[in-house]
Amino acid sequence: MKKNYVLDANVLLHDPFAVFKFEDNNVIIPIYAIEEIDKFKRESSERGAHARTVARVLDEIRPKDGTLSKPVPTKAGGTLRVAMAKKRHELPVGLDKGSHDHAILGTALEVRDHDAATPTVFVTMDTNLRIRADALGMQSQNYENPRVQDFDLEQSVLEISVKPVEIERFFDQGSLPIEHPALYANAGVMLRNETQHNHTALARYDAQRGELVALRVPRDGVMGVRPRNKEQSVALDILLDDSIRLVSLIGKAGTGKTLLALAAGLQRTTSDRTYSRLLVSRPIMPLGRDLGYLPGDIDEKLNPWMQPIFDNLEYIFSGSNKEPNARSYMPLVESGIIQVEPLTYIRGRSLPRQYLIVDEAQNLTPHEVKTIITRSGEGTKVVLTGDPHQIDHPYVDHASNGLSVVAQRFKDQKLSGHIALAKGERSELAELAANLL
Repeated sequence: MKKNYVLDANVLLHDPFAVFKFEDNNVIIPIYAIEEIDKFKRESSERGAHARTVARVLDEIRPKDGTLSKPVPTKAGGTLRVAMAKKRHELPVGLDKGSHDHAILGTALEVRDHDAATPTVFVTMDTNLRIRADALGMQSQNYENPRVQDFDLEQSVLEISVKPVEIERFFDQGSLPIEHPALYANAGVMLRNETQHNHTALARYDAQRGELVALRVPRDGVMGVRPRNKEQSVALDILLDDSIRLVSLIGKAGTGKTLLALAAGLQRTTSDRTYSRLLVSRPIMPLGRDLGYLPGDIDEKLNPWMQPIFDNLEYIFSGSNKEPNARSYMPLVESGIIQVEPLTYIRGRSLPRQYLIVDEAQNLTPHEVKTIITRSGEGTKVVLTGDPHQIDHPYVDHASNGLSVVAQRFKDQKLSGHIALAKGERSELAELAANLL
């Protein structure tokens, strides 16, 4: 049965192509939503780019000899129209009658009352507006298209029991053919001897060959950084494998996501010379109240935002990780081999043969992550790290942020790898705080 979906402005600002995501149903955009979107079209931000895209999409759909005020057929079999309420809906006392939100909600109520035979659903990403819609008897829902399920992301190292002869074969040949419904491309696996439970082996699933392969992590670690648990071992193996072009590392604070990515990137860039540059970036998103404008040149302004990256680089090079002959990372930064910068200026760039690490990627929207990944040129590897449960971005959550969406949608692709790091290794106190607070 067809439904009427009335879209709020924030849905289109989040996904300018949302009008095509409702299959064969009727999509209605209130004129007040168009007016709200128009306020942002001059912004140089992603929101401004989306506002301009919405206008372009609607203009392309608009028939040459017709009007969007009447339903226009879409390729999926549904229709699209822009609705203007005949009058402001009478809202209960206590609600701001001049609010754009309530004007949009009022249009949805009018659509519902005018077409009572067709179920009408108000779609908004504003939780408070959904609550108000529910109080007024209007069926409402969140925009679910970009959302993923938590269980799709929490898979770390899968444990599989095998016969003694199979685990011995794995040790002898370094591989083992296997079929298992829970395996996805480049998934980490722990083989456990079904008769001797303490007899185990770590492996990674090679989807192209259809078999488990042994990890290729150096015994003494990488750049002095040694994996401390099975998830970190699998993560480091994925980070060092050049055939895997996209890696997503998810885990709570202190699990070693950024440190492992930096160590692997430094190894492949400075020692192995596989990549021409290690490019490290992160979104500029404050925790808590922002301090406002910062003094100094561009490097001085960015330093507070990029300090977590420099802290990890200093740890790798300082010798605090017990690496002999420690040296400074600054010459590599000055020569451009290591480049640390914000994501603000990445649009339009092409990045060939670079090891690109995007830290705190949970603060990015799916569209922003798409923009980043599509910048990768020939021979570039992209690593996304973050914790979907620590988000500072006001318009995404644990299931709709760019990191989660990429991890889920690329999970079955042979050129991508995903690992969820579970155990914190920063310190005993940090691990306790992550679990209790």
